[in-house]
Amino acid sequence: MPDPSILVLLFFAGIAAGVSNAVAGGGTFFTFPVFLAAGIPPVVANASNAIAVWPGHAMAVVGYRKELSRLKSQLWKSCLIVFLGGAIGAYLLSIISNAAFTKLIPLLILFATLLFAFGKKLVSLVNARMTVRSSANPYIKRISELVFAVYGGFFGAGYGIMLMAWLQMTNDHDLQTNNALKNLIATIMASVAVTVFVVTGIISWWHTGAAFVGAIIGGLLGAKVVRLLSEQWLSRVVIVFGLFLSVYYFIRYYG
Repeated sequence: MPDPSILVLLFFAGIAAGVSNAVAGGGTFFTFPVFLAAGIPPVVANASNAIAVWPGHAMAVVGYRKELSRLKSQLWKSCLIVFLGGAIGAYLLSIISNAAFTKLIPLLILFATLLFAFGKKLVSLVNARMTVRSSANPYIKRISELVFAVYGGFFGAGYGIMLMAWLQMTNDHDLQTNNALKNLIATIMASVAVTVFVVTGIISWWHTGAAFVGAIIGGLLGAKVVRLLSEQWLSRVVIVFGLFLSVYYFIRYYG
């Protein structure tokens, strides 16, 4: 059994992640560093973190049942491609060496932070400039979905923001319907990735369990916290924390 103090820390990090995901997103920035600090291998830390934050999108899908029921006939291709991409990304994580993945950590966190910082502005820019959604080549559209899902299965942070911007550019649905699609697709991607992680055995269950329980509690608290903390304020905290982590890991792994 790991050090109980680490488990307690992961539990509270999970609460912070759950609240953050419920209000503004970016929960991985709170949990992933604690998994690394626990001393488990980086690949195991990333896979364990993916399970810990998994409930976020899954719980959101339930609230969008009405919107998704109208799109059943349109979903199967996207779901199949995302299923495949998530599996590929998770498999790549399971075979990469810890040394190689360690070198990627600062870059992945910085990329995710920039996505989080500018993702909503990108979506707003797309909405303002496009009166008619792009009729992109269907093959390009599917390849993009696959590439995004591979990234999501491999690391995951910022995947929802990336996906939302793409849906706004390529679908003629309204914002709420695209948000419903985003949560469904992200849930499928995350679920297959988590399955691969479990099958390949790259999970530290004690650490994952502590953060998982905390994330569920944080998700339930999110609706109450949003009344006390504005989404904008919490987003700024997440961005600053993400930039700090990027600099810290660049210095640690490249300095």
